[in-house]
Amino acid sequence: MIDWRAIDTVLLDMDGTLLDLHFDSHFWLEHLPRRYVELHRLDAASQETIRARILREQGTLNWYSLAYWSRELGIDVLSLKREVQHLIGLRGDALDFLRWLKRAHPRVVLATNADREGLALKLPLTGLEEYLDAIVSSADLGVPKEAQEFWFALQEVEPFDPERTLFIDDNPAVLESAREFGIRHLLGIKRPDSQKPEKELEEFIALDRFATLLPEERPGDEEDT
Repeated sequence: MIDWRAIDTVLLDMDGTLLDLHFDSHFWLEHLPRRYVELHRLDAASQETIRARILREQGTLNWYSLAYWSRELGIDVLSLKREVQHLIGLRGDALDFLRWLKRAHPRVVLATNADREGLALKLPLTGLEEYLDAIVSSADLGVPKEAQEFWFALQEVEPFDPERTLFIDDNPAVLESAREFGIRHLLGIKRPDSQKPEKELEEFIALDRFATLLPEERPGDEEDT
């Protein structure tokens, strides 16, 4: 599927691509609304109001900002995340893929909409940082990946040739933005949330397993690496 001789840079999304999106889906749509109602002593029906309020910010920096939601909702969102941090985990064979990339030596950059507070929670629990050459958050650049401005800003801080770059993300809107920018090699994720059905991506090839990207190893390859 991928000619690795044509790839110098691999840009990877985090939530839903390397990590199981179940943690985020559960937290934002179930745990946070429920705990908000409990902490503010509201009736259970208020949970739906909070869900709708959260979803209205989808695709914006606010959607991804723990500081924004802590301020807006009057609660410590990071503390609430820690209550369910046992749900944070890698997707399938993501770690095997990262290990292979480290041996193959393209530049590997985490390009994520997660803010720095979210990264500080997840990176130590998952060990991702060991396999990354750089981490760029949209919060650092002041614009989400859904916007063209993100890619121009990313290229300023982390130079890459769009023609020789592979980008993997579970969000179709983000993939479309990357395609508009000119990134040549784009892949989606079939099942970002392990507890939900596979997603159909009409415009992009979607992965089930990262192993399908790897070249077949010939006898002696392991000894050479």
